[in-house]
Amino acid sequence: MRHYIEGDCDKYFLYFWRMICISILALKNAVMASITDSAYVFTKVNEFLKEAGKTPLFKIQLVGFTEEVRFNNGPYTIRTDAIFATVRKTDLIIIPSLAGHASSATYINKDCAIWIAEQYKNGSEVASLCTGAFLLAYSGILDGKQCTTHWEYANEFRYFYPSVTLVDEKVITDQDGLYSSGGSTAYWNLLVHLVEKYTNREIAIRTAKYFVVDLDKNNQSAFIIFQGLKDHEDEVVLKAQKFIEQNYAEKITVNQIADRFNVTRRTFERRFKKATRNTVAEYIQRVKVEATKKQLEIGRKSINEIMYAVGYSDIQTFREVFKRITGMTPVDYRGKYNKG
Repeated sequence: MRHYIEGDCDKYFLYFWRMICISILALKNAVMASITDSAYVFTKVNEFLKEAGKTPLFKIQLVGFTEEVRFNNGPYTIRTDAIFATVRKTDLIIIPSLAGHASSATYINKDCAIWIAEQYKNGSEVASLCTGAFLLAYSGILDGKQCTTHWEYANEFRYFYPSVTLVDEKVITDQDGLYSSGGSTAYWNLLVHLVEKYTNREIAIRTAKYFVVDLDKNNQSAFIIFQGLKDHEDEVVLKAQKFIEQNYAEKITVNQIADRFNVTRRTFERRFKKATRNTVAEYIQRVKVEATKKQLEIGRKSINEIMYAVGYSDIQTFREVFKRITGMTPVDYRGKYNKG
């Protein structure tokens, strides 16, 4: 049972009090900062609660395969508080970010996936930080649900876990007791979100201010660099992707591309979506928007000049597509990244 702090009172809103157990996984090939930062946040929240005259709420433990974990064969080690076999029940599991090749890092930690799934089945909540989403998905409990991860690994994630809905434009996701965060430092937003879930808005704001976190940031689209999924074996689709990326400034159509590679439009669209996880129209738009972003970042052309250069002729359509994909208008994007 989860227990929260009642926002408008000076007492815990529960029938009886007990500490919430947070198990932070000290995994092989984990990013150590995501482990230590997670522990520090909830330790600090306990201090904030004491300052407010309340009892500390969180019991924080590091859980691993062994009593000592060495990170990435480097000089740093962490001593765990418990090993998986000894943890019978926990309230929240935090899966840290994984370093290196995400799928390989997941595989070497696969033995804890069953433990994660069993804990979730027994009522635990589970949060993945950045590429930790790969291990969360590997456990099977994300099937049919949403999650996010670092945009750099979005194609790989979609390839290996097609039964999970990846919303890589999101900074965090929250669904059925499963949480995830986007790229790198986005896990700070998830940690503050979890603080609010288990305490209240006041404590969350206090935490966000202390750690200088932009509270309620919910979109990472502006950071995404579109890299079409090419790790597939459909040669026709690969050639079509190359054609689009070399001719995005032209007014190319789906029919034109299908005819060029001697396949029917219906067959081409089906094969393209299966291979790239994008429709042909979406792919063309994303390539155009990526080219626009580069020109906005380093160039001095006007918005209209860039619009024509990437193959758009209607400013309203151009703005709508750009904002839908990046979460920002072209003017705002230039203001964020181009200081020239």
